[in-house]
Amino acid sequence: MSTINIKRVKTSEIELKDRLVSIQRVAKVTKGGRTFSFSAIVVVGDENGVVGYGLGKAKEVTEAIAKGVDDAKKNLVKVPILNGTVPHEQIGKYSGGFVLIKPAAVGTGVIAGGAMRAVLESAGIHNVLAKSKGSSNPHNVVKATVDALTKMRDAYTVAQNRGVDLNKVFNG
Repeated sequence: MSTINIKRVKTSEIELKDRLVSIQRVAKVTKGGRTFSFSAIVVVGDENGVVGYGLGKAKEVTEAIAKGVDDAKKNLVKVPILNGTVPHEQIGKYSGGFVLIKPAAVGTGVIAGGAMRAVLESAGIHNVLAKSKGSSNPHNVVKATVDALTKMRDAYTVAQNRGVDLNKVFNG
């Protein structure tokens, strides 16, 4: 089985846009009553093949989102994009969340649900068919989508890994 190369990206050289995927109000029950805090899942990307996700927790919503953005900037990965879509079909898995991502023709758009849509649009993928199977928990769906995107390989990478010419990848 081959190893997957995950390319980390430096945040200083790119401009990232953030999207809030989900925000949850959580309560801790203490002797003095309930203490509320917030948990936010945020996806950041440059819409040109770089995407990352993060989780932030704080007493205030804005602080939780800011912490999520900071965490997402630490987890950036490079995604191969071919003519505005993904190079091939791929299945991603994280815990109970399964996702299926398929390339689509130009003009199809992003056919995906909430959490997956945020990740795919942040990555800069414009035409894709995607299906979430299993858990609908936004944490698991986001992580499964990023897992599927990191497993993607374009033809150039395949040729480089095999040590052959690019034409030999397509012709046999």
